[in-house]
Amino acid sequence: MSERKPRKILEYTVECPICRRNFKIEEFLYDMPLVGEIIISSGKCVNCGYRWNDVRLAEIKGPRKIVVEVRDPNDVNALVVRSSTASIVIPELGVEIIPGPASLGYITTIEGILLDVLDKTSFLCEEGDAPPETCAEKKKMIEKARNGEVPFTFILIDPEGTSTIVSDKARILPLEKKEKEGEK
Repeated sequence: MSERKPRKILEYTVECPICRRNFKIEEFLYDMPLVGEIIISSGKCVNCGYRWNDVRLAEIKGPRKIVVEVRDPNDVNALVVRSSTASIVIPELGVEIIPGPASLGYITTIEGILLDVLDKTSFLCEEGDAPPETCAEKKKMIEKARNGEVPFTFILIDPEGTSTIVSDKARILPLEKKEKEGEK
């Protein structure tokens, strides 16, 4: 069995977005099982300690939408490689994750994204002025979806084509004009 190690492909210095000093970024190429080659970028400012990380597919696939119909409890185990420019939409749950200028790519599962949404929903419910009943209802729906009790559609919209979902149920579709332009 061959050992898989990340291979450094690039190193450069830019201005730190926090303290404006030198910020060193290293990029590594890694052959990830089931996914293929990915680029992992990592940076740290030695002055203020600010950290930045990103992940994306090494091969650009072109603008696309990846759709997974989640109907079985095991479907939430699908691996998601989301680049920093990709959006996630779950219409049945009213979930939209739209990348901003400081958005980072990551590797997780559909369940991991649901857990993150549940955590953020809990925070917003505690800090916001939404009625407690509405918050409880929303959190209950997300939990049911996570446990496979509520079917939903998981949509990853990637204008750059550097994201993927590893699942036999993943369908790759071309982006519609409004999705290419960053609209919903």
